[in-house]
Amino acid sequence: MGIPASRPYPDQLAMRQADEDWRLLLYFSIYRGVLAIMLVLLVLWGIAPRAVANINVSLFSHLAWSYLGFSACALLAASGRWGRINTQVVAQVFVDILVVTLIMHAAGGVVSGFGLLLVITVAGGSILTEGKIAALFAAMATLAVLTQQIYTFFNQPLIIPHYTNAGLLGAVFFTAAFFTSSYARRLRHSEALAARQGVDLANLAALNDHIIQRMQSGAMVVDPGGRIRLANESARRLLGLTGTPPNARLAELKPELDKLYQLWREGDGKNSYFLEPSGHGLRSVVSFAAMGEGGQEGTLVFFEDAALTTQRAQQLKLASLGRMAGSIAHEIRNPLGAISHAGQLLEESRNLDSADRRLTRIIHDNSARMNAMVENILQLGRQRATQPRSFELKPWLEQFINEYDNRHPGTGAAIECTVVPADLQVRMDPSQLHQVLWNLCDNGLQHAAEPARVCLTGGLSASASRPYLEVTDNGSGVDPEAGDQIFEPFFTTRKQGTGLGLYIARELCEGNLASLSLEFTAQGGSFRITFPDPRRKGVMNP
Repeated sequence: MGIPASRPYPDQLAMRQADEDWRLLLYFSIYRGVLAIMLVLLVLWGIAPRAVANINVSLFSHLAWSYLGFSACALLAASGRWGRINTQVVAQVFVDILVVTLIMHAAGGVVSGFGLLLVITVAGGSILTEGKIAALFAAMATLAVLTQQIYTFFNQPLIIPHYTNAGLLGAVFFTAAFFTSSYARRLRHSEALAARQGVDLANLAALNDHIIQRMQSGAMVVDPGGRIRLANESARRLLGLTGTPPNARLAELKPELDKLYQLWREGDGKNSYFLEPSGHGLRSVVSFAAMGEGGQEGTLVFFEDAALTTQRAQQLKLASLGRMAGSIAHEIRNPLGAISHAGQLLEESRNLDSADRRLTRIIHDNSARMNAMVENILQLGRQRATQPRSFELKPWLEQFINEYDNRHPGTGAAIECTVVPADLQVRMDPSQLHQVLWNLCDNGLQHAAEPARVCLTGGLSASASRPYLEVTDNGSGVDPEAGDQIFEPFFTTRKQGTGLGLYIARELCEGNLASLSLEFTAQGGSFRITFPDPRRKGVMNP
């Protein structure tokens, strides 16, 4: 997954503003419908202006019913968002001014009070439009009222015109248009600013969430009550969690981590701890940091893959072994060569009986064993810098098996491999993986039952999402009591072994940010190579 795309400001803000304008137009249409219903009720209940002097009841009734029909059509148009909103606003306000002016005329003119309804019409139209169009609405309403007064003056000379009231009403129209338009413009600006800031905050939150979830270091937030509030993907992978239940307690989910958390809270003076979770979790270095004063807002827990720390320690060990190997080469190898050569010369003597020849054979065998041990130590000290790369595991294993079979013809040993998924990719130095796997296959065939068989099984860990390779033989398995010592240098269960093979194999794995472990099963046990996280590219070299 890549970084989430930033939300486009113009498009999103324009859509929000358009939605808001349509919503306001819908409210305005609902108001018009309520007003039309009230006018119709005045007619039906007989409360409409009575036919006296300049009052036209018939015209009032027809206008009320016509306005109700227009209101229904306008409501449908607004709810269905037909056409452009500006066109709807201008058309509807124009009809409102015309109909309300005619209703005012039918009810007796300006003195009837119906002209005040035009104030709401002008104000509503000004909210939905820009300043110039709002001024146009006010001008149209003013002209309509003045036209009605002029018409009354020429057609009904007995009625006294109210030009003053009409002028004041026009001033109210322009005042309402100005203030409502200015307020609406400022409100739109504030909403646009708030929406823009909301988009910025949403993008920042999405970016932060992406960084936290995709960072290689694990991060977890624990509240003062010991409940997990947040755990990113790396933290769940290192702890072997398939998911974090909401409000899960740390003590119930990972007791070993909770124990370290309690030690830190009690103030044991440590800044970091080494954690090896039970189950399928990975070894990691854990550190805690209080959030807020005294940790009142919770605790931030950081996890770092211990493979990187182990690799650094391994570089120091390799440097020390390199210096020690040089001393061994000068102090042991030369005398050992002299002893071995002297034993061979002594073995060629014709005056030796069978007992003496057995002693010379002991000298030769033990000299060879010591020489092999020196060679292994020198090889460990001369390890070259790792050159990891990504490659498909299955074809590489098939090529390895062919090479191994060619080097061990006629032994009757069988090596099988299974990789799921077939295109599984791993990252490691191929030559060093070759050395590790060759050592493990030799070790498996030496301890296997007849007929000897070794199985190589590759897969993807469900909990940690890291590829692995298991090496299993059909022997009796490793004694559980020796499981903790099997990777220690110079520990061996065979008389002819040097005890450095598995130690070197583990060092090579850790130099590639991988790990080599012994897994016990019901059938015995197997060696598992857990390859590094596919996202982690860097490997430290001395």
